Amino acid sequence: MLYFIARKFFAVHLIIFVVSVHPAHADKKVPLSSEHLNLSFAPLVKRVAPAVVNIFTRKTVARRKISPLFNDPFFKRFFGPQFGPQEGPKKKIQNSLGSGVIVNSNGTIVTNHHVIAGADEITVVLSDRREFDAKIIGSDKRTDLAILKIDSDLERLPFIDFKDSDDLEVGDIVLAIGNPFGVGQTVTSGIVSALARTKVGISDLSFFIQTDAAINPGNSGGALVSMDGGLVGINSAIYSKGGGSVGIGFAIPTNMVQVVLSGLTKKGKVIRPWIGVAGQRVDSNIAGSLGMQRPVGVLINEVFPNGPADRAGIVVGDVIIGINKRQINDSATLRFRIATQPVGSRSKLKLIRKGSMIELTVNIEAPPNNPEPDLTFLSGDSPLQGASVANLSPALADEIRMNLLSRGVVIIDINGSSPAFRFGIQVGDIILKVNGMDIKNVEQLKGSFLSNFDKWNIIIRRQGKVFSVMVSR
Repeated sequence: MLYFIARKFFAVHLIIFVVSVHPAHADKKVPLSSEHLNLSFAPLVKRVAPAVVNIFTRKTVARRKISPLFNDPFFKRFFGPQFGPQEGPKKKIQNSLGSGVIVNSNGTIVTNHHVIAGADEITVVLSDRREFDAKIIGSDKRTDLAILKIDSDLERLPFIDFKDSDDLEVGDIVLAIGNPFGVGQTVTSGIVSALARTKVGISDLSFFIQTDAAINPGNSGGALVSMDGGLVGINSAIYSKGGGSVGIGFAIPTNMVQVVLSGLTKKGKVIRPWIGVAGQRVDSNIAGSLGMQRPVGVLINEVFPNGPADRAGIVVGDVIIGINKRQINDSATLRFRIATQPVGSRSKLKLIRKGSMIELTVNIEAPPNNPEPDLTFLSGDSPLQGASVANLSPALADEIRMNLLSRGVVIIDINGSSPAFRFGIQVGDIILKVNGMDIKNVEQLKGSFLSNFDKWNIIIRRQGKVFSVMVSR
């Protein structure tokens, strides 16, 4: 009895605190009595669980297992190069499973990219055991999201409405629904244990909801549901040393899911919103040097010429601390907040410049395809023979997953038996100079190989580091 009295006393004071500090969330309440603790999630589960599906995939993989004796030079010397089995690799059917969420009554399903990657066949099983063949509408590896479609013969299927994932708070109760280990649909409950996790390393645009609701293999692509029955996240990964749940699961926020869903269903691809800045997280040392009271925000160290940020008046040295009333703590958070803004919209940025707080409005645009790529395969007598090169633009950099502010001439592809490959040139290298000549575009690069040099000195940038490649005829 003493337990519930103490709990009630604490709860009442907690509610007063929430109302006074967060009036927008005044409808959230903690249990006030033992009767409240006996309440059930069953009505909520009955409403949303039919929209969570099981996904089974099949793909054919080549398997060739050969004894190392067949590759032994001793045996080949006496029996010839044809020694050993000559038949091709055997084929094997590989099965995998995951989960998905119906988000539209027409059969549109959201799941993880890694659930369906490489699949030859995809089967969706509803909670009532009906099975459907699914087709892939689109898949985005960078966000680990995929969109499927099943044909239900004009029947309206159960679905879950999206909810604004930014409304979540640490401590909110959530349900995780999926198909762990293939045992069938399972529902687990927990709380939101953290928000804005950016160091998970699952995808490029890392910004995850962390929950202690039990999530296990097979839950990938399943639903993270709020107490009002809204979809707030797509369960994607767990932190585990042994493969099972240890109470740390990660879900992709629905604000990102909706951007990917809209892009893949309407345009067939995801267009990444862009403002044209790069920066670094403000740590305590940087904050002290700038006269800031605490470390927060992103220090801008590069602005793309004539890009949206440049036109808005953002300059090197500014610290972005907020976007549309959302706090910015690091570069990953800034990327996520920009990535979830509609292309063509305008966002308000809060900055610190020389100790003063200012606000600017910036246009959210798609990365421009300027300059034109001028994709060229290099042939002839040059150390880059066999490489394909192109002019870098923000659009191309986004496509090949490079820094969107990178400029110059980039290696797009290399023939594995070419001189460029033998000299150590790699895909993603940016050509800076050839024999002291600055290289700004593909035409300049081609012109630099017209001279008849006996030696070549090629300066390249690779993953932020500068290298020199020396080649003699």
